[in-house]
Amino acid sequence: MKYPKVKSVSAIDDSTLLVEFDNNEKKKYDITPLLSIDMFSPLKEVALFKAVEVEKGGYAVVWNGDIDISEYELWRHGQSVR
Repeated sequence: MKYPKVKSVSAIDDSTLLVEFDNNEKKKYDITPLLSIDMFSPLKEVALFKAVEVEKGGYAVVWNGDIDISEYELWRHGQSVR
């Protein structure tokens, strides 16, 4: 199955992303459960979390060279926004 690519992303609070996909669906994704994983723990720093960007190509959202979340994860586990 092909998943929609990420078109835009923004941090709407200290732990939630609002992700818009290329099929015009929007989903909220809460990173709180990920913060206990070493790779994601730097995102507890709000300034870093809010610096999120769309990876070139739309296959993920990224913060730096070490931290990213795939479009698959965002699509499958995000909550639809009406």
